[in-house]
Amino acid sequence: MEDALKRALGTTLLRPTGHTGSGCISQGRSYDTDQGRLFVKTNFQSEARRMFEGEMASLEAILKTKTIKVPQPMKIFDLTGGITAFVMEHLDMRSLNRHSALLGSQLADLHLTNQKLGEKLKKEGSIVGKGQGQSELQFVDQFGFHTVTCCGYLPQVNDWQSDWVTFFARQRIQPQMDMIEKKSGDKEARELWSQLQLKIPSFFTGVEIVPALLHGDLWGGNVAEDESGPIIFDPASFYGHSEYELAIAGMFGGFSSSFYSAYHSKIPRAAGFEKRLKLYQLFHYMNHWNHFGTGYRGSSLNIMRNLVK
Repeated sequence: MEDALKRALGTTLLRPTGHTGSGCISQGRSYDTDQGRLFVKTNFQSEARRMFEGEMASLEAILKTKTIKVPQPMKIFDLTGGITAFVMEHLDMRSLNRHSALLGSQLADLHLTNQKLGEKLKKEGSIVGKGQGQSELQFVDQFGFHTVTCCGYLPQVNDWQSDWVTFFARQRIQPQMDMIEKKSGDKEARELWSQLQLKIPSFFTGVEIVPALLHGDLWGGNVAEDESGPIIFDPASFYGHSEYELAIAGMFGGFSSSFYSAYHSKIPRAAGFEKRLKLYQLFHYMNHWNHFGTGYRGSSLNIMRNLVK
């Protein structure tokens, strides 16, 4: 594989640095090259290119906001043996520790970027529309994204919708429910979801939602820091409700209280926040059910039972 990597990168030097990063989905390794130190993620699944293209588009979108540090994506290419590689900037990362509060503050800045752009345009009386990956930041007035992104290896339906509740029910929960139905025909899950669908609009009464650019999969394993501050990576971005971001942030260990204090000092909790957070966690538990099996069934059903009460 290393000869193929040399050719693809156009480098004579390709020396592993000893820095590795492996998750549930892909393998990663840093190399010293003629262009400097690079990080290369590889995956041999058939859907790897689509997954990496979504990640690259997500990193590019976050970079444009100039709010929070992410690795600079460079290129995606196919290697022999059905392997797809994604090359990006190498960052010297360590576990998030000193910069938790700054992460909360910068994440809020990321979420507020589109809203502030909209306010500025309203003041100037400009025409607004959907962002389609332009080089300059554009105000986005709908929910979705200009390309498919993957949360894990499963693709997310990012078709543009003007209504957030419709987007979330049809394009986040329903596809997960369809996969569960196909795999196991889970009757209880199906019945609970049919009840919950009718209640979802009531969780959003009086809540105004401006589309916010989200990381989309912001759990503890996808954040780090360096000397300059926090770093986020492995995004599955789209424009959605800012509260959605905090759902998986509170699962699997979660973040410190300084993170939440800093975040909510810029984006205060709206009425009904806790109930909506559970609704958004439902997506992640169902996504884990579809990735890793029925160990996540109980959590998914419990959330639905509590929300339909």
